[in-house]
Amino acid sequence: MRVLLQRVRFGSVSVDSQTVGTIDHGLVLFVGVGQGDTPADADRLAEKVAHLRVFSDEQGRFNRSLLDVRGGALVVSQFTLYADARKGRRPSFTQAAAPDHARTLIDRFAAALQRLGVERVETGLFGAKMQVHLINDGPVTIWLDSAELS
Repeated sequence: MRVLLQRVRFGSVSVDSQTVGTIDHGLVLFVGVGQGDTPADADRLAEKVAHLRVFSDEQGRFNRSLLDVRGGALVVSQFTLYADARKGRRPSFTQAAAPDHARTLIDRFAAALQRLGVERVETGLFGAKMQVHLINDGPVTIWLDSAELS
């Protein structure tokens, strides 16, 4: 699984001009699922995200986690995180998981964040054409890949 996280002051996702998820300060999490990903990958990434110290303390250092600052998480499915653009001009998405598998693991990832204590977990609408609005804070943008986590 892959997560592109952005620390935000605000984030929302809309489908057909209707807001389906919104948070104030916290993290917008673009989540992609690969073919071989497992429930353990979803749990491990949720643990990493919840405890990753990307929020500043009084000295301006990254010493606080999403849990510490009681921030929200906006989870947005994004199969394009598995794009392969090495050949040609059109990216290939053959490494992305099938929709049913991806939906299951994204739901598990969001539920794991809640179990870990993230107070507000919102999601986009899986498979829909979504518009994501955010105010990036920092900016802080970090890439996580479950295959690279120990």
